[in-house]
This record gives sequence, C-alpha cells and structure tokens, in this order.
Amino acid sequence: MPLAASYVRYRAQGETLTYTHRCEYRPVRRVTLFMPRPTHDPQQNHLLAALSAAERERIYPHLRLVPMPLGEVLYESGDVLRHVYFPTDSIVSLLYVLADGASAEISVVGNEGLIGIALFMGGETTPSRAIVQSAGYAYRLIGQRLKDEFHRNGELQLLLLRYTQALITQMAQTAVCNRHHSVDQQLCRWLLLSLDRLSSNQLTMTQELIANMLGVRREGVTEAAGKLHKLGVLRYARGQITVLNRPKLEQMCCECYAVVKKESDRLLPPRVLQ
Repeated sequence: MPLAASYVRYRAQGETLTYTHRCEYRPVRRVTLFMPRPTHDPQQNHLLAALSAAERERIYPHLRLVPMPLGEVLYESGDVLRHVYFPTDSIVSLLYVLADGASAEISVVGNEGLIGIALFMGGETTPSRAIVQSAGYAYRLIGQRLKDEFHRNGELQLLLLRYTQALITQMAQTAVCNRHHSVDQQLCRWLLLSLDRLSSNQLTMTQELIANMLGVRREGVTEAAGKLHKLGVLRYARGQITVLNRPKLEQMCCECYAVVKKESDRLLPPRVLQ
C-alpha cells in the first residue's frame, strides 16, 4: 500500500542538523547529523592578513571570533566605541539615521576593512549606526589594544590611514550617487559593492531593507529589481538575490562603483586586495 503522506524536515541546531521523517504508517524517526565546524582564520580579513609578523604576534592573540547575525546593531549614533570589528564573511552597513527615523547607507564594510575607525582617529564616537547587512562572522578586538598598536607609528598605522581614505571615498561617492543617479543605478552600485565583499554571487536581503539602505521608496527598488530580472542580470526569490550576469550589472551601473574600486585598489596594498 502506498504511503498516504510523508515529509522530510531539516532543522539546524548549532553545529548539528536534525533530520525528521514522518509518515502515516511509521513512527517518527530522528537522526542527528553532526555538521563540520566552519573554518575561521583572521587572515580572511584583508587588513589582518596584511599585518607584519610582529604586529600579528601582538594582535592575533587578543582577537575574539564573534557571530554577526543579520540585523544586529553593533553601535548606535553617539555611542562611545569600545571595540573594533574585522569582518571575515559578514557585511556591515554604516547608516545615517534622521530624527524622523528615516535612514540612508553611507558605506559598506566587509572583509576588506574594519568597523570602528573613530577609535584610532581620536573621535571615540560617530554619528552613524553600524548594522549587520549580511550575516557571518567577525573578529573583535578591544579598542585600546588597536589604539596602542596604532600609536607605535608602524606599518599598521599607515595601513589604517590608507583604509580610512578609501572609506571616505566610498562615503563621498555614495552621497553623489544618491543625489544624481537613478534608483536603478544606485541598486547596481550597491549590489556590486556587496558582491565584492562576499565569496559567492548570492545575497540574502529583502527589498524593504535595500530601500532603507538606499534611502528610497520600496516601490522604486521593486521596479529596479524587476528590470534587472527581466534582463537576466539577477534572480530574486524570497529575499534571496542571485546575480547571474555580473558584466552586465557593471555595464548598467553608474561611474560611482568604478571610482570607489579604483581608489581602493590604489590605496590598499595588493596582498590586502587578494
């Protein structure tokens, strides 16, 4: 007799995966499969990878791997910063939030950089909010340790200053793009900057969140994403964006992405960009 109903369910539990099989004529069976532990290494962050051997010996022992869940706020506007974060496979958005609650993204940071430049620049606080845009992991370091290393006036200091200049370029170009270019072009720029900081061609992000990042109406993002979908540039389903044709995406983008990438390539050493 054929089974009348059956289903399979998988549920992640930390580092395990629970498999449940249920059917009408058999009792429930549960098998717990142990998943391999993800491999994490400080050198997955390009700034940490570019440190000299002596700097690594002083900094690496104090790094703490922390999860970066989607939507987690690392700090709010005006908060005194206590730590810096070096993303490995996560992306963090720096947002400026207005008094009425409206927000717009001013830059994105991934495995090419760090969160918390105000600490070594001397400001200690910042008017922006840092929120996780793409989930993953980061290495956290107590801010005072980074400041102590920065004030040694060694290679780390020059590296962080050049990274800060690249970040300022991204912020300035984002402001220009948001003012002068269409939502379609802004979306293309945002997608390319995000892809550069991920190891795959997929992003998990709702259109509402993208609209909040760009500071535009959700309808505008829906229309722009629909155009890219019809042209075969991307596929969007249930919050999952898959870029299918990156060359076409770059062709449709405004000049802003190329300006930011060129400046980053110029300022950061080759081993950081690999």
